[in-house]
This record gives sequence, C-alpha cells and structure tokens, in this order.
Amino acid sequence: MHDLLKEMGQDIVRCESPEEPGKRSRLWAYNDVLHVLTKNTGTDVVKGIMLNMPFEAKERLSAEAFTKMKILRFLKIGGRIQLPQGLSYLSNELRIIDWHGYPLKSMPTSFQPNKLVELRMRCSDIKQLWKGIMILNELKLIDLSDSQNLIEIPDLSEAPNLKQLFLNGCTRLSNIHPSLGDLKQLIRLDLNGCKRLKSLPHKISLEALEFFNLSGCSNLSSLPIAICSLMSLKTLNLSSCSKLDELPENLGKIKGLEVLDLSGTAITGLPSSIGHLKNLKVLSLSRCVGLSSNKLTRFPLMQRRRSPDPMGMLEGSLIGSCSLTALDIIYRNVQSIPNGLGGLSSLRDLNLMGNNFVCLPESIFQLSNLTNLDLSHCNVQTIPNVLGCLSSLERLNLSGNNFVCLPESIIQLSNLRFLLMSGCAHLRMLPKLPLNIVYVEAIKCTSLETLSLRPESDFRPHLRLLGCDKLIKNQDSGDLFSTMLRHVIIDTQGHQNEPIYCYMEIPGSEIPKWFSHQNVGGSVNLQVPSDLIRNKLMGLAVCAVFVFRKHHGDGRLEFSLNGQPIFRFSLSNEFGKIISYQLLMLYNSSTRLAFWDEKILKKSDANGFSQIEVKFESEVPGLEVMKCGAHLVSERDIEDLKLRLGRAAASSLLIMRTVLRIQKKIPKLSEAEMTLMGKGLDLVDPKRIRLPNLIERKIPRLGNWLGNSSTQEQGDSDCEEEKSQ
Repeated sequence: MHDLLKEMGQDIVRCESPEEPGKRSRLWAYNDVLHVLTKNTGTDVVKGIMLNMPFEAKERLSAEAFTKMKILRFLKIGGRIQLPQGLSYLSNELRIIDWHGYPLKSMPTSFQPNKLVELRMRCSDIKQLWKGIMILNELKLIDLSDSQNLIEIPDLSEAPNLKQLFLNGCTRLSNIHPSLGDLKQLIRLDLNGCKRLKSLPHKISLEALEFFNLSGCSNLSSLPIAICSLMSLKTLNLSSCSKLDELPENLGKIKGLEVLDLSGTAITGLPSSIGHLKNLKVLSLSRCVGLSSNKLTRFPLMQRRRSPDPMGMLEGSLIGSCSLTALDIIYRNVQSIPNGLGGLSSLRDLNLMGNNFVCLPESIFQLSNLTNLDLSHCNVQTIPNVLGCLSSLERLNLSGNNFVCLPESIIQLSNLRFLLMSGCAHLRMLPKLPLNIVYVEAIKCTSLETLSLRPESDFRPHLRLLGCDKLIKNQDSGDLFSTMLRHVIIDTQGHQNEPIYCYMEIPGSEIPKWFSHQNVGGSVNLQVPSDLIRNKLMGLAVCAVFVFRKHHGDGRLEFSLNGQPIFRFSLSNEFGKIISYQLLMLYNSSTRLAFWDEKILKKSDANGFSQIEVKFESEVPGLEVMKCGAHLVSERDIEDLKLRLGRAAASSLLIMRTVLRIQKKIPKLSEAEMTLMGKGLDLVDPKRIRLPNLIERKIPRLGNWLGNSSTQEQGDSDCEEEKSQ
C-alpha cells in the first residue's frame, strides 16, 4: 500500500473517535493500544489490534483486557506481555491471532475458534491449546514453532481445511494425535527439532502433503509404511534422525519426491526401490556412518549400463533420464565413486567433501551441467587435465588437498567465478585463470610460489592469500595490488553507476608507496579539499598491515570511515596459525561509497576541507594492526593509471615480438611499431641476450603482469615430475 493511502486510511479511523481510542475500529499506534488494554476501555466497535512493542518494554494486562471487544477479528501482538491473572476472554469472531510469546499455558476456556483462519503463537508458553474437539472448518494455518512447553497437539479431526502446521522447535512434544494423519488438505508439516518425538501415527492419509520435515527428531526410530503412500510429497527431510536405521522398502513409490535428505541418519542401506524416484533432484547422504561405500556403488542411479542384460539397459535409460540436480555425500571416507555417476546428466551440485580420493573419479568430469563441485578435504593428489571439460562449473572447492598444481585446462572454465584452495600445503603454482573469476581463496598455501596474473582489464578477482609467504618472496605485493587496482579503477569508468569494489589479503609488512597517506597504528587522517570529495572523487583505496599476536580462533577486522563501519573482514585460522605479517588492501568505487558519503565524506570545515578518519579495528583480542594507509582516487589518478597501462601494454608487445623473432626469425619491427613502443626502450639483439634477462633488465617485474615465463616452466616441470611419481 502506498504511504499516502495508508496515512489517509489511518486519518479516517482516527476521526471515528478523536478523543477515545477504544471507540475506533482499528488500533495500531503503540500508546493508543496500551491505553485501551491497560485501562480496559475497549468497546464492541474494535475489530483489529496490532501491538508491536519495543524489545526492552514489558507490560502487564488484566484478565479482562479483551472482554468488551465482542467483534474483534484481528489480533497481532509482538513483545513481552504478562497476564498474571490469566485471560478470561477472547472474541469468537477472531479470524487471525498472531501473538508472539503468548504467556499462558492454554487458550481461554470460553474461546470458541470456529471462525479462526490463522493461529500463530511462536515462542509461546502453550502447553496444550485446548481440550476436546473444536469445530475448525475455517482454520488453514497453525504455527506453534519454538513453543518449548508444548507436550501434545489437540484432536484436529474437525479441521478439514488445515493446510500448514508448524511445530518445529517444540522440544517437549512427544505425542502426535492420530487425527493428524487424516488431514486431507495439509500441504506442509514441520516437526524439525522435536527431540522427544518417538513415533508417527501408523495411519497417514495426507493426500496433499508436499513438505514433510522431521529433521532433528533424534528419538524417531522408524517411519510408518504408510508414508510411502504420500503421492504429492516433494520434500522429505530426515536429517539428524540419529536413531533411524531403516527406510521403508517401498519408498520409491513416492513418484513426485524431489528432495530426500538422509544426512546424519543411522541407515545401513538404501531400499532398491529408490531407483524409481525419477523426479528426485536433491539427495543428501552425508554423515551416514553406517552406509558403506560399496553400498553406494549398488545404488541403482549409479550403476553402469550392462548392455545385453535387459535390466542393465533399464538402469542405463534411468541414468539418462534422471532429474537429480544435487548429490551430497560428505565425510563418508569414500575412496571411489561408481562410473555411473557420469550418467546423472542433470546434476548441478555435487558435494563430496571429507572423502578419501587419491585419484578423482573420471565420471565426475562427464557432468557437463555441473555448476558447483566441492572436493575439499578429499586427500586429492592430482587434478586431471580433463577438469576443463566441466564447462558449466561456477564454483570449485579444492581446499585441504595435496595436489602440487592445477591443470592448465582450468582456463577453459569460462563460467568459473569462485575458486577455493585454502590449506593446500603442497600447491606450488597457479596457472592462468579464467577472466570471469571473481574470488580466489588460497589461505595458508605455504608452498605457493607463483601466481600468474593476466593483463586483461576484466581480471580483477578478490584475492585471499593469507599465509602464502613464499609467493610474496617471488612477487612484490605492492606491484601485485597496484596491477589489479589499475584495472579495477579504469574498468569502473565504464560502470559508473555500479558499486564496484575489490580486496586482497596477502603476506606483507609494508604499505605500498602508492598509498599517499600512511601512518603507524590502526588509523590515518586525511584532510581533503571538499570540491574533490563532491565532484572528482573516483574511489577510495585503503590498506592495513596486521599480525596475530595471540590466536583465539577466527579473527575479525573492521574498516570504518569517521566512525561509520564500512567493511568487516573475517580472518580464518581453519588451516593453521598465521604468524607472519599480513597485508589487507581494499578499493571502493565512489558509487559504492555513495551509501555513506552524505554523512561521513561531505562534511567540511570553515576552510573548505573535509576531515576523514580511516580506521581499522580488531574485534578479537590478539589481532593487532601495525600500520595503515589510504589513497583517494581522483580523475588525475585515472589518467596516470591509463598512461602506465599504455606503457605496459607497449612493453608487452615488444617482448612478444622479440619472442617471435627468436622463434620464427621475423623481420625487424616497423617504424609504426617502433613509434608505438615509445621512447626509452632500447632494442636488444635477441641473438645476444636470453629472454628472461631481457625481461629482468628492461621491464622489471613484468612477471607480475604476465607470469614469469622461467618460473612457469619450472612449475610445469614440477607438475610433470609429480605426475610421473
């Protein structure tokens, strides 16, 4: 509803009784509602009440607070209301009750909810709603979630139109009334976290049920056979049902089942009929400690086609038509995956974290539609070159493995956006990565020596390389960041309305010289002409050198401007302690800063200067910021950066042409090419000097733009040597 219409409607209601709120049809203003309820001034005119109390507020009402409101239809209360004398009356005309934290053990005995449509009492003290059978023909929703005193639900046989029942978090609920099993219109049933629930009704005729959540019912030991007759069921969540050791044999009869979560159950096998679930899209088998890998091999969806055998052909056709889109088999210590996995042509998410693959199953690389692959902590020692066949892959997690290098074919993954490799202690080098990648995480890769950055302007991922000390010995951190930053800033010019930012976390103990404002400690002050802030500011780059003095788990570092929090960094110790100095760098475009600049950037003093305090603060003990720096990026910086990039591009062309002259004996460079190179670059006879020396002498640190060719060759030989072993 438009605000003007809302205000007009409220004015009309106020005019019903300007002086006495209890004579208005609707009450919503906090003070008006409290006046009516605490003074008992309500009348039979009131149809709706909405009370949203401040978190710290607490009010006491009398038992007669609602007695005079005979036609009350809508009641919504949020906050801490106390009823020390109980509640004697609620209107039988109520359609909706939404009372968060209802403080009593039951509803008023005189209440007849015949017209009730929705009953929402989350986090209530309800122990039993009411006794006996109530006529509830209009009731469509009951939400008693997180009502931890609830021990049973009433007879619902006279609630034929109930569609949603939420009992999640009712930790004392131990009995389900048999009438629940005959609710023909029930679509959603949530019993998540009902830890004392031991069994379900034997008769279940929930013809319309689509969502059934039993997650966390840790005392549930079996499922009724009748569950296999739920033809409309799409989602069955049995995760963390730790005593459930067997599934009904006819589970495969639930033809419409799309999501089956068996993670954390005690099952030791899968029923053979599960292969008939042709609409199954998500299957989770993580933490099923009793399910051995050889039983996974016998899982019908993963068996190979055995061609003259008719049954094998049937299974093969099933593989081709299977609609499974997500498969989760984590922490199972599985050593091999059946080749039939490659037949799951619709699979998009595959999570195999925490298994024990020395060699990766070839069948994985047949999954052309796979977008998310998690192979973290799988003891993988070699990544095959066929990785490049996963053309749809968007997210790849290889953290905690033992491989030495990634295959060059990774550059073929044009859709890859997230690459995670933290804790890969043997990883020595990274090849050229796809241009569309936006996030690279390689925390505590202690052997990493070479990172091949590409010169294209679109390559600007967020880099997290904490603890990669060997990398910084080979590649200067300041130049590494400056290279990326130039591309980001210039690229921002084509996307002036987009809030662009990038950040980088690498080992380092010095603030790069490019940062014009530097200081010891966690803050630095900038005094900037206000016209620069208002008209010419392109963005802001900041950085900080920090060190872990003491390790207290994960750390958090907050960056703020003039006391306003802008960005929080989470610094994980998951892959081991980080003891060296680390460098954090962040760039925010002016568009991104626009969210805050009215309050914190555009204030100026009498002399026309804006005072800006850049500050980094640790949110945990033991994390100390040693130095920090900042640089306001202006239009002049943009021009300087473009000029530097132009010179670098010219230098790159010179090197490429020199390489070609060596290999193909091409003619000398033309005058036009010489002009393009610019002044100050002496041509050297390629017959008298080696290419790496030329790079080192004439264009220092070009390896940071293109990847040092000699280091690259050495890295390739390391990989080949590793593969041969």
